[in-house]
Amino acid sequence: MKLTEASTELLRLLSEDANNWGGTPAYGQNVHSNHERNGSLTDLKKKGLLATDDEIINGERIVWVHFTATGRKFIKDTFSVEIEHYG
Repeated sequence: MKLTEASTELLRLLSEDANNWGGTPAYGQNVHSNHERNGSLTDLKKKGLLATDDEIINGERIVWVHFTATGRKFIKDTFSVEIEHYG
């Protein structure tokens, strides 16, 4: 699968942070969001590597990143990072 440099970097950052969050990192927390990264997040979702959902906690919108099986395999093969997976 071919990713842009920006999408590759975002996926690397999220994968490295994932196990700090039980395998489901909160985008915009340790991995900060910006306009370019938001586009990369959409790219990664369209390529089937991850999905997101969000919730409001104490008035703040939290975007949770859920890696798909394809995404976890891609991350392991590309970055040698194993994502914990619960549920």
